[in-house]
Amino acid sequence: MDKIQEWRVKGEWFDVCRCDVPCPCSWAQPPDDGYCEGILVWHIRKGHYGKVTLDGLNVVMVGAFKGNVWENPTDFVDAIFMDERANEAQRGALQMIFSGQAGGWPRRFGEFVKGETKGMAFAPIKVQIAPDLSSWSAEIPGHVQAAAEALTGPTSNGKFPEVRNLPGSEVGPDGIATWGKATVHSADAFGLKWDHGAGKSSKYISFEWSGPDRA
Repeated sequence: MDKIQEWRVKGEWFDVCRCDVPCPCSWAQPPDDGYCEGILVWHIRKGHYGKVTLDGLNVVMVGAFKGNVWENPTDFVDAIFMDERANEAQRGALQMIFSGQAGGWPRRFGEFVKGETKGMAFAPIKVQIAPDLSSWSAEIPGHVQAAAEALTGPTSNGKFPEVRNLPGSEVGPDGIATWGKATVHSADAFGLKWDHGAGKSSKYISFEWSGPDRA
């Protein structure tokens, strides 16, 4: 195996899932009805793996599981899509990082979500995130539609809800979550297929990871 390179990625992540607001997974609790189906989206604002730049690239996971994702979930299955704009070196770097082979948070998270990957493909991934975090969305034609709007209410005074120190942040410690509600959520990927429509939970969290892990 080639030597793992020094790497760092900084960007934005969001999800949509079948649970009511708020998603119990972020609170380290079991999902609604004991199982979850969701779409996770990573947009790298700035990043590198060794000398390979990763700025602007996207990764999407479609996944499902039963039980608490932080406490030995069962029947975990997923499908992975990576940005088709990536060249050969970038594709290799993305696979090293997001598979957990290069260490960092993806390796730690992977220890919780062990299961079966149904398939992986490079595809056109369109990601849009409003600068004020009022909305976020991702689309992979024929496979993924995920969109949400930040929550507002009679006492929000034009500000969106932020949550710190989540017990179960999917992108690791220290992230600040902006909570939203899905406006569309459908998937059709390597046998994982559903349409949960609108009204269920969504959240946005920025992330910054690095590796490899130090002994």
